[in-house]
Amino acid sequence: MSQYLVLIYGDEATYAAYSPAEIAEMLAAHRTFQQLAGDANLGGHALQPTPTATTIRHDTDGAVVITDGPFAEAKEALGGYYLLEAPDLDAAIALAAQVPAPTGGVEVRPIQVYPQS
Repeated sequence: MSQYLVLIYGDEATYAAYSPAEIAEMLAAHRTFQQLAGDANLGGHALQPTPTATTIRHDTDGAVVITDGPFAEAKEALGGYYLLEAPDLDAAIALAAQVPAPTGGVEVRPIQVYPQS
């Protein structure tokens, strides 16, 4: 089995305008996905909005530069993730296609495994 990170992207402005009923509906959809995924779902979380992000970079001299906000500005922001386990990429994609992402989409990325030394 391999592990895959499913990154959930969406439009934060649209999400921020959701009514309490729409938020409850979306959360119910995620609970349904979690039940569907079963043991293949190794975990996941929603993220706070991008204004809460802090970006850490190194300048050309190697000094640490800390700035408020996300790494890059984009219409769709990373809003959460699931860590899934699946036998192959096709199975991970089939499962990730069920992740609720009403204001955007999802990205599936295999986890890179490095040999232990």
